Amino acid sequence: MAFGSRIVQRDIRFQIRRGEIFVIMGDSGCGKSTLMRHMIGLNRPAKGEVLYDGEPLWEADEDTRERFMDRLGVLYQGAALWSSMTLEENVSLPLAERKRLGPGEARDVARLKLALVGLAGFEGHYPAEISGGMRKRAGLARAMALDPEILYFDEPSAGLDPLSSRRLDDLILELRESSGTTIVLVTHELPSIFELGDNAVFLDAERRTMIAQGRPEQLKHSEEPKVRAFLERGRL
Repeated sequence: MAFGSRIVQRDIRFQIRRGEIFVIMGDSGCGKSTLMRHMIGLNRPAKGEVLYDGEPLWEADEDTRERFMDRLGVLYQGAALWSSMTLEENVSLPLAERKRLGPGEARDVARLKLALVGLAGFEGHYPAEISGGMRKRAGLARAMALDPEILYFDEPSAGLDPLSSRRLDDLILELRESSGTTIVLVTHELPSIFELGDNAVFLDAERRTMIAQGRPEQLKHSEEPKVRAFLERGRL
């Protein structure tokens, strides 16, 4: 991954298994969110390829890449809701654009998705009228609108109090258990890493590459001091 001549990360290679929660972690500035953007088709790799079920994302033609995109849902760090739309309208938008549902069908599906994340009764509210934690859940409802096979979360706990963060973690677990959705989680929050992560990769900003991969509990005993220090923050 590079911007011009500046290399962000190199020699990145890992596999995500269907149905697991995969964590991308590392210190600030290491390229976690940038890696996610490459994986969801927003940034083209300077070298290499992203594969879904063995099929290349970036070598595919535009129509095929569009079909890939319909398999993905994304919850961005700031929820990225349209401020001029109600929660129902925000969730309905991808249904109308991608599935070509009529207004009534889109409304019904949007209300169902909002209910699944605990926002029944808030369909007519605007993003500015609800709390940060509720905006994250509304963003999740929109990410779930097309019933994606894979959900990406970019720092979902950012800006949330500990209780709201825990509720969101519980919601992510419930989603995986109920639907078998594959989840890719970009985070530096230790409770989320250990509570949610089945597998993880650690990106190092100084060496500009991944320096560890495995289950978070196992990585606490990594041979890499930087990885151990990251995962043992706060311990005496």
